[in-house]
Amino acid sequence: MDIQAIYERQYARVYRIGMLYMKNASDAEDVVQSVFMKYIERPEQFRDMEHEKAWFITVARNRCKDMLKSFWRNRVELGEFPECTSNEAEGLDLLPYIFQLAPKYREVLYLYYYEGYSTEDMAKVLKRNSSTIRTQMTNARNKLKKILEQEGVGGYGR
Repeated sequence: MDIQAIYERQYARVYRIGMLYMKNASDAEDVVQSVFMKYIERPEQFRDMEHEKAWFITVARNRCKDMLKSFWRNRVELGEFPECTSNEAEGLDLLPYIFQLAPKYREVLYLYYYEGYSTEDMAKVLKRNSSTIRTQMTNARNKLKKILEQEGVGGYGR
């Protein structure tokens, strides 16, 4: 199995499929990486070049579709907070206010905003359903908003 030769033959094709579906270079590169990782983890024995080509096209298309579905599922509305009118909100460290929340809300906000985890990643780490994580994110934001309003912080409340 010559991975380098297969990579050189199939890279452009997989990348083009990624661009076709994902419409940006960064996500197309993620598709390429994911497809070749799948190949490396479980190498396919191709009967001929046409079989190789078909396998890479199919896997690339399926990976794009999976990514597009997960983007939709993982999408968490960020616009739930009204626009802050105060300059005080800019650069505001919300961590002290986040730590006032119950642990289940604190951890999802922290992982999402400070560590950059997606809802799917949090679901794996916290051993919860991704729908539970999304619900907890919504509830956590609402509770944080109330705390900020009570404290008169960042253009909220007072």
